[in-house]
Amino acid sequence: MNIILLRNFVQVADTLDFGRAAAALAIPRSNLNASIAQLESELGTELFERVDGGVRLTDAGIAILVDARAELANPTKTTPVRKGGGGGQDGGKPGGRSGGNAGGKAKASKGKGRAPAVKGQAAPGKRRQSR
Repeated sequence: MNIILLRNFVQVADTLDFGRAAAALAIPRSNLNASIAQLESELGTELFERVDGGVRLTDAGIAILVDARAELANPTKTTPVRKGGGGGQDGGKPGGRSGGNAGGKAKASKGKGRAPAVKGQAAPGKRRQSR
């Protein structure tokens, strides 16, 4: 289970308010709502009851809160891998080579040390064709 989702869940459970929890986590409220919805769909149960002026934990939410706090206190080595290339020389790809310039070493141009051609001027080393 994603540790970030658990952290967001515990913060909402502690404050019982999505707005204050989002402010404490320094994330937009819409992102917090989406992460709670994702966690609820992964678990297959609702964790909060939306009531006037805030939220209240359901019975399932109370049971999961204990496990979530234990997981946050002692995270395992099965943390989720982020999508997108990692940094580094290999670009985050399993083969150890970058498919392009993203994330890998910068590649030198294939020129021979000359200045790039400017439109309208003759290429260095060549004569302009007469008319």
